[in-house]
Amino acid sequence: MRLDDNLDASYTELPESFYTKMSPNPVREPQMVKWNEKLANQLGIEREGVLDFLAGNSFPTGAQPIAQAYAGHQFGNFTMLGDGRATLLGEWQNRSGQKVDIQLKGAGRTPYSRGGDGRAALGPMLREYLISEAMHGLHIPTTRSLAVVSTGEPVYRETELPGAVLTRIASSHIRVGTFEYARRFCTETDLIALTDYSINRHYPELSGQPDKYVRFFQAVVERQAELLAKWVSVGFIHGVMNTDNMTISGETIDYGPCAFLDAYKPMTVFSSIDIQGRYAYSNQPPIAAWNLARFAEALLPLFDEVPAKAVKQAEDILREFPQVYRKSWLDIMYSKIGITDAKEGDETLVEDLLGWMEQAGADYTNTFRTLTIDETAALEQMEGFGSWKKRWEARIGADGMEAAHDLMHQFNPNLIPRNHLVEEALDAAGNGDYTLFDRLCELLSNPFQYEQVDSKYTEDPPEPKEPFQTFCGT
Repeated sequence: MRLDDNLDASYTELPESFYTKMSPNPVREPQMVKWNEKLANQLGIEREGVLDFLAGNSFPTGAQPIAQAYAGHQFGNFTMLGDGRATLLGEWQNRSGQKVDIQLKGAGRTPYSRGGDGRAALGPMLREYLISEAMHGLHIPTTRSLAVVSTGEPVYRETELPGAVLTRIASSHIRVGTFEYARRFCTETDLIALTDYSINRHYPELSGQPDKYVRFFQAVVERQAELLAKWVSVGFIHGVMNTDNMTISGETIDYGPCAFLDAYKPMTVFSSIDIQGRYAYSNQPPIAAWNLARFAEALLPLFDEVPAKAVKQAEDILREFPQVYRKSWLDIMYSKIGITDAKEGDETLVEDLLGWMEQAGADYTNTFRTLTIDETAALEQMEGFGSWKKRWEARIGADGMEAAHDLMHQFNPNLIPRNHLVEEALDAAGNGDYTLFDRLCELLSNPFQYEQVDSKYTEDPPEPKEPFQTFCGT
């Protein structure tokens, strides 16, 4: 189906304070750099005739392109924000009937751009394409990447860089920060309209219930707890967990300074702008709870007309977050060591393995990988691992080992987007050679495949000459 045959614009039915209608921001020489054929087939979108649409040179027939308004707490400080370099083309109904947003990232200036140029560089857009698709391969809820289009025009950051536009697919782009914006700058009627829209789109089972707003908040809390458990279980560090980067759909969004752990060090920070370590690997669950508290503050008028009762309802739900997160995380971690029927002592078994990894400086992904394929000889040369493995083997039992390994293959990826491999692929792509990039994308689309993978993608990474850093790419 052609892109201009099936677009809706239900978000524009909300009060106009939530968005600004956009006109095209044409670019000079658009070229399709990456087209996600698998995703396009799932969505039912034909490639023919989409180039100018995905470059922002023109908009599909029937589209009502907008830039969304929102706010957010960035590193703990409240800021008025909005789509400063993104245009929402509209909503597309895929083959299964699900509605998704189609957004152009890097499509030019909007009223929310402030001092920015609204454009994006090719490297960061390719990075988001690769990492978001890798997250999908890891079975983690995420926005997706349909295409990257080069613009034929430079963007200027510290240096001159080639420009590009990413086509991002999302269940929606409604954020915690969207609700903060509604509470701070709009009327209560507007807040109700946004909340009802969000419920109808993402939690329709709650529509019509007398306590739907409280239940809506609880549902978002539960989805975020489950999402964070999945992040942590694969060693993912988002890097910029501001409230404008937390979706109410429960999808991972914004792949600027993200990265994955190599050695298991819980306080690892990769982002160059996270100087205080606010969004360190192990800080992510409590930061999610902090963000959800800001979400609760925005929704309080809808919970109960008596403020004290509204606060009590919010606090009761927020108090559940650590337990929901912990249970979700432990369920995954038990599966990562082949346990299906958790018993007393299993939590300690998990914690002791992580404690050993931290003390030994062991690679997080490869510790689970070698345990999965039963090639732990190198680990057993390291003090402490052998005694842990004996406890684990005693817990699983000889009769249960085959089933344990089968389960572990489902939860322990053979490979992840290793930081050095991602940078190597992006450097080559920046010079026009997409061989490494395409191969990495192919492998990461099925990271649980253990056969016929070159060892360069699975071996422990080389010791870096200097600490690895990631950047926002804005």
